[in-house]
Amino acid sequence: MNSLPVYYDFASTTPVDPRVLEAMLPYFSELFGNPSSNHVYGRLANDAIEKARKSVADLINADTREIYFTSGATESINWALKGYLEANAPAGGHIITVKTEHKAVLNTCEYLETKGYNVTYLNVDKNGLISLEDLEHQITDQTKMVVVMYVNNEIGVIQSIPSIGGICSKHKVPFFCDATQAVGKIPVDVLRDQIDLLAMSAHKFYGPKGIGALYAKRGIKLAPLLHGGNQEAGLRSGTYNTPLIVGMGTAAEIAIDEIENRMIRAQEKRLELAEYFEKNKYGKLNFTDVHTSPFILSFTLLDEDAESFLIRMKDLFVASSGSACSSSIMAESHVKLALGLKNDVFRISIT
Repeated sequence: MNSLPVYYDFASTTPVDPRVLEAMLPYFSELFGNPSSNHVYGRLANDAIEKARKSVADLINADTREIYFTSGATESINWALKGYLEANAPAGGHIITVKTEHKAVLNTCEYLETKGYNVTYLNVDKNGLISLEDLEHQITDQTKMVVVMYVNNEIGVIQSIPSIGGICSKHKVPFFCDATQAVGKIPVDVLRDQIDLLAMSAHKFYGPKGIGALYAKRGIKLAPLLHGGNQEAGLRSGTYNTPLIVGMGTAAEIAIDEIENRMIRAQEKRLELAEYFEKNKYGKLNFTDVHTSPFILSFTLLDEDAESFLIRMKDLFVASSGSACSSSIMAESHVKLALGLKNDVFRISIT
């Protein structure tokens, strides 16, 4: 078997950390009890889930009671938007979001428009940042939620999250943040940033696929996502997937211990890659004048389009020309369109 190319697509998914896998394995076999069962097998599984919940809460400086396990960020995003609005504004209202959000947000907002909600899609500047003045100007007495992502998954630009949280708090409008590319990679503090709802996914920080969480600040009312056996405080019923939850909790524990070293290592790799691309006259690094995640690099190529370049380099490394969640749809990136970027821009994401 030929050796695989170097993997530079960690924004789409990361491998499961061996320590995470080791922690998960017993819950597939000897510790297989249903956490809702009132016997020793159930209690052991339930204790493991609550330990994981605390680890996830600690990762973002939240209270354990504010963490709800889901199947991933897409579910968390859908639940945050639909669940909050159904519980707090069933007659309709105004939502503010951004043109460069993940499709899970944009498509959900488009759905909500069919249900009578009015959505404002904020523009971004050449660096992918919203105008804080524009955001505040757009808030009205009918605004029910502001939705802004922490780190853009295609270009790595970090929004001014504490300032956005402050504006929302000032106007008493809930702030929902898709932090899928931030949690476990850079420090996230929901209290400091005044975030009311937050989505995350374990497989972005070395946990397993198929498990994520929604943070909902205490006092935030949500409509139940799933009805049934009263799990997750009656808001998301269904038998707990104990192994995956344990995996997410372990990944969170490791991230708490290693996040600073990860950022340092990523920054070193970032500089090496930028120098390599410029030295070989492939292209130049974008967004160098703004705050970006050290794990995501956006490059503009000099002489060819991104798809042709990635095909030509496929035996050396793999990277992405857009969001992995949309790659099966042959359409130009909505992020590139919003920023006025051409098809000669692509993403490298590292670890």
